Order: sequence, then structure tokens, then C-alpha cells
Amino acid sequence: MTKHLVLVAGNIGAGKTSLAERLGERLGWHTAYESVDNNPYLADFYGNMRAWSFHLQVFFLGHRAEQHQDMANLAKSAIIDRSIYEDAHIFARVLYELGNMTERDYHSYRRLYHLVIAALPKPDLLIYIQAGVPTLIDHIRSRGREIEKDISPEYLATLSRFYDEWLNAFDLCPILTVPGDKLDFVHYPQHLTIIAERVQQKLAGKDEVEFPDLEDLGAG
Repeated sequence: MTKHLVLVAGNIGAGKTSLAERLGERLGWHTAYESVDNNPYLADFYGNMRAWSFHLQVFFLGHRAEQHQDMANLAKSAIIDRSIYEDAHIFARVLYELGNMTERDYHSYRRLYHLVIAALPKPDLLIYIQAGVPTLIDHIRSRGREIEKDISPEYLATLSRFYDEWLNAFDLCPILTVPGDKLDFVHYPQHLTIIAERVQQKLAGKDEVEFPDLEDLGAG
């Protein structure tokens, strides 16, 4: 069987972890998750974002680079919950633009980021879960994480804009855009099946992959 490296991308609350977990189980792939519990900078960062944003982003860069390389080296296919590319193009950028990372630190981080990704194997597919702000807010409220309770609609909208700009220029591998406002792959196995089929079509080299008229699909 052909070995694949697949990344799942999307805004906060889009459902990246849920989709990566379910696709990994459905397709028999190894699933790798974002590391939060062992992050030594997270608490300091939330106490003083401007002082610790550079340290936090460098930690994430090292963690994701190691994870990306490890998953690429596996004998079996792997799917990763969040890509290394989002750290720079979405989250470091928003820290900088909102004044929580200095210009000096931001440019130093970006130089390091480009050196790191140049040495990494390219992924075979990027799955992007595209969801509107109301959907994101519903998901965030449903999971009830204390750390996310103050996330504003305006912040999510800014991140979504950054995602659009990043993906418009992304050319490392094919992209499969999943309509997250319409497909509820957490509660409806039928929706997950549709996504899994489209993932396999993209990996087989099909350029144009479309989702069915979801209003006629039902929840069954």
C-alpha cells in the first residue's frame, strides 16, 4: 500500500482533532495530535503574551517539525492534527499584527521557520476544514474549554482571513476543502464516509473533487 502523510488544518473550533482522529481510525492510519499538556511556555504566555510569544512559537515550531518528520518516517500512513505551516502563516502572524510579538522577534521566527520547513518532506495532502464564525463559536462553546472562553468573533474572523490568504498561495501539495458548516462528521458516520472517500480520491490524483448537495444528504 502507498504510504501517505496527510495534514488537517483549520481555524480554532473547526474540528481538526475530531476529523483527524476519525479519519485515522476509518482509514487505518496513525494519528498524531497537537501537544498542549507538555508545553512549558503556555501558562507564561497567557500571563504575558508579549513577553512569551516568541518562546511559545519557537517551542511549537520544534515540536511540529519533529512530529512532521516522525510521521513522514513511519512505514504506515499518518494524519496530523494541525500543520506546522499554520503556526507561521496564521498564529505567529496574528500575534505580530495584534502587537503581541515584536517586529524583531517576528522576523527572527520567520527566518527560523523557513529554514526548518525547507528540510521537511512535503505532505501528500492538506485537508482544510472551512467553517464560518458562527459554526466555530458553537463548537468552542460546546467543548467548554476554559482557555478558549474569551475568544471573540472578531479574532476568529481575522484568523479565517489569514487562512484564506495562506491557502491561496499554498502549493506544497493538493488541498481538500471540507465544508465544515454543512458536514457534521462527529455525529453522522455518513458524513465522515463522504470525507474519507474524497480524501482517497485526492490521494489517488483526482484534481477536481466535489462534495454532494448536502441538503439532500440528510443525517442518516
